Amino acid sequence: MEPIVFIPEFKERVWGGQKLAGVYGKDIPYDHTGESWEIACHDNGVSIAANGEFKGKSLKDILLEAGDKIIGKAFGEEDKFPLLLKLIDAKDDLSVQVHPDDVYAKVNENGELGKSEAWLVLAAEPDARLIVGLKDGVTKEAFQSALDNGQLKDVMNELKVTPGDVIDIPAGLIHAIGSGIMLAEIQQNSDTTYRVYDWDRVGLDGKGRELHVDKSLATIDFEGRHSKEPVKGNVSQFDGYTKTDYVKNTYFGLEKIDVRSAYTDTRAYDFEIYMVLDGEGHIEGSFDAISLKKGDSLIIPYSMDAYTFKGEMTLMKSYVPK
Repeated sequence: MEPIVFIPEFKERVWGGQKLAGVYGKDIPYDHTGESWEIACHDNGVSIAANGEFKGKSLKDILLEAGDKIIGKAFGEEDKFPLLLKLIDAKDDLSVQVHPDDVYAKVNENGELGKSEAWLVLAAEPDARLIVGLKDGVTKEAFQSALDNGQLKDVMNELKVTPGDVIDIPAGLIHAIGSGIMLAEIQQNSDTTYRVYDWDRVGLDGKGRELHVDKSLATIDFEGRHSKEPVKGNVSQFDGYTKTDYVKNTYFGLEKIDVRSAYTDTRAYDFEIYMVLDGEGHIEGSFDAISLKKGDSLIIPYSMDAYTFKGEMTLMKSYVPK
């Protein structure tokens, strides 16, 4: 079996723009394209294979047909693929939001997974900022008061970012992506978002977007358990490439591979996902070489072992830790 490259599904968002077309060559369908679901197997979006024996099939259909070859075990109709990979173009500010953990989501969202995620910043305009967590010492009562009095910005932690920054966003950490930022996102396979504030704007339909204040207050981390700073990666130099390990938690691992000439690896997890963030080249192994360009996303399946990326490119590697 060979790596499977996927065609993404695009999402129209009030805060989205058109940079996914200009920067990543995506055939976007909307003027406000906010998200490209690169590797997706969710009821709200699914990616389609672009090559090989599964060409034209959805990731879910591929897993139902050959889950043991792709992820190392049989896959049923009610099973959930664990990860969702996206590219995000924030032309405008996203809502201030929070995601539930697995326990809360299972009870309150019809068995949906919780949503922990991480971001790798790809581009950021001067002074572009993220909201990551609350300022130190902000209690639930102080947050509620700020929300009621239109002073929410005063209690939230703003973080100026630059390309290359990685931010870990566990469930419960309040956050928002600011305007002028593009990023790659890895997350649990969930589409549950609780909006606590949306800058008093209306959606593309001219109506106010739904807020979820009660659920937000029930899930926000008011104890300051999570870091609000960019992750400091662990850098390793090799002949032909540099690897930086950033995040490894219960749900996913995130690494960045800067390929200068060649990067050879052996699959160490049940499956591995790569996104080509920059550059071009190809991947080769016991299969016909596959050309890759900036913006491509692919799965290394369970039935594959060694593989080599050749060229000059920046890769984001994701997986589910054992």
